[in-house]
Amino acid sequence: MASSSLINNWALNGTQHGSWGTEYMIKFGCNPASTPSSANHCWSESKNLRKLSFGSRVQCRALQVYSRGSDTGRSKFHLEDVIEAQQFDRETLSAIFDVALEMEKVEKNSTGSQILKGYLMATLFYEPSTRTRLSFESAMKRLGGEVLTTENAREFSSAAKGETLEDTIRTVEEYSDIIVMRHFESGAATRAAKTASIPVINAGDGPGQHPTQALLDVYTIQREVWYKDVKLYFVSPEVVKMKDDIKEYLTSNGVQWEESSDLMGVASKCDILYQTRIQRERFGEGIDLYEEARGKYIVDLNVLNVMQKHAVVMHPLPRLDEITVEVDDDPRAAYFRQAKNGLYIRMALLKLLLLGS
Repeated sequence: MASSSLINNWALNGTQHGSWGTEYMIKFGCNPASTPSSANHCWSESKNLRKLSFGSRVQCRALQVYSRGSDTGRSKFHLEDVIEAQQFDRETLSAIFDVALEMEKVEKNSTGSQILKGYLMATLFYEPSTRTRLSFESAMKRLGGEVLTTENAREFSSAAKGETLEDTIRTVEEYSDIIVMRHFESGAATRAAKTASIPVINAGDGPGQHPTQALLDVYTIQREVWYKDVKLYFVSPEVVKMKDDIKEYLTSNGVQWEESSDLMGVASKCDILYQTRIQRERFGEGIDLYEEARGKYIVDLNVLNVMQKHAVVMHPLPRLDEITVEVDDDPRAAYFRQAKNGLYIRMALLKLLLLGS
């Protein structure tokens, strides 16, 4: 949910809808129906109109999707592209999560679903991300759709010949109904969305945004520990502290936060500990800074011993040595459940973007 660079660590605190108060610790790191053909026609018209007034901020827009509302029973929100975490408000999150719950049932049904039969999803991955790519491809296939994939587009596509991102997007959209893109440059997904006449999902743009990861994280938190009135604690080495733009964004939206260097102290009073790896690929030539940051905060059995019994540990994966393998056997280790939730969230997004409901 960040637009910042370099690795940072979060912690979260809120009030539970239950018998016990909620404090969250998130140790979070980020370097900083219609047919496909007619649907394409609709996307072209709506997105071409949008290009005339596309501002610096990305918004949820275009298709009307309904969620439960307190007054009318259903309320509308708009969803066309998925570019940044900040485009989602509480109502939109609730509607997406409702569809994700439906997708859990679909995934558990051995007969599957064919609601996206006839649709093609193109995955353009300019940097490695096994979990994200496979979860999107699994999501599409479980809903009856098909996949066109480029695993290493940076080296094995026309980008290696010097083709611009915009030209790649204009070409790929002629072959597909939706584009899922992972890129090494911050802002690349916004450029793709401006260009494309079909939906674009940002599957991570370097040190910038990874909105579907943010969505599956919040979905997991909701499933593991119901919450509201959130507080964040940031625990990190100095070289990878949470960036000021994120702290300012939280403050401007009334979210409490606090920085600390005491992992054990924060972990003892929080409900969710979100650990991440230090991303070597975001440091470029700064190997000395990477070595300074890595290994300082490790979640092991000592950390588990001070955590509350209902608390959980999350991680976006892949991990290196920042969570020891002994933690895996503890029921509070939620990171593999978290990865599975990514499938449901991505199934939900594909359904909403392609079918609108």
